[in-house]
Amino acid sequence: MFHQVKVNPADYDAFRFLWWPDDDLSKDPVDYRMEVHLFGATSSPSCSSYALQRTAHDYSHLFSDEAVSTVKNNFYVDDCLKSVKTSEEAISLVKELTDMLSMGGFRLTKWLSNDPDVIGSIPESERSAKVLDLDMDKERLPVERTLGLKWDMHADKFIFDVMPKEKPATRRGILSVTSSVYDPLGFPSQSLFVIHTTCSNWKSEEVTRRTELILIQFLRTELILFQFLQADLISQIISKSKLLKFF
Repeated sequence: MFHQVKVNPADYDAFRFLWWPDDDLSKDPVDYRMEVHLFGATSSPSCSSYALQRTAHDYSHLFSDEAVSTVKNNFYVDDCLKSVKTSEEAISLVKELTDMLSMGGFRLTKWLSNDPDVIGSIPESERSAKVLDLDMDKERLPVERTLGLKWDMHADKFIFDVMPKEKPATRRGILSVTSSVYDPLGFPSQSLFVIHTTCSNWKSEEVTRRTELILIQFLRTELILFQFLQADLISQIISKSKLLKFF
């Protein structure tokens, strides 16, 4: 995505670098300047996100409010995650997003969806390799990472990896285990809250007297946590038809 966004000519010198002609280290290095944003520059994500949203703003009169809103609210740098209620809405949105952002020089590709009709409407060259040769009527859909979370496309729910660790039976050890759960949206927060509340009552002067009770509470809530993270309840949060794509 970064290489699709031009650098202002006044800023070329900020992207100056040296390189050897024909990769020959025996020659004198040549002075180059990048004319597009590059990977590794701290400015690249924000500049590219601005260019993406500016494209939606400039061509908003040609497309639906839903398509414009998707660009403004459902992108994280070059990843987009979007849920809609019907296949028809998804197919229409795929076309609108593709057409709109192509006007700004962006190519949307590596599309994923848990709906066969949506995938079937997308040219094979623009589909993710994970579903390119997949028979969606017979084969199970893969598990895909969606902005740090794992999305089970077939079951249509998020998955949390909970790996029990051997930690000391202390407040620090307990918090270390609960903090290892990646939970940016707060799905398992109800169970985590019980554990954190228990730990907050663990006063240093009361450790000796309360240790046994606290450990019993922790083991009980830890079991609840593992059961909750594997429950189908999480799948109710997600709507029927999903779109995931990358540049």
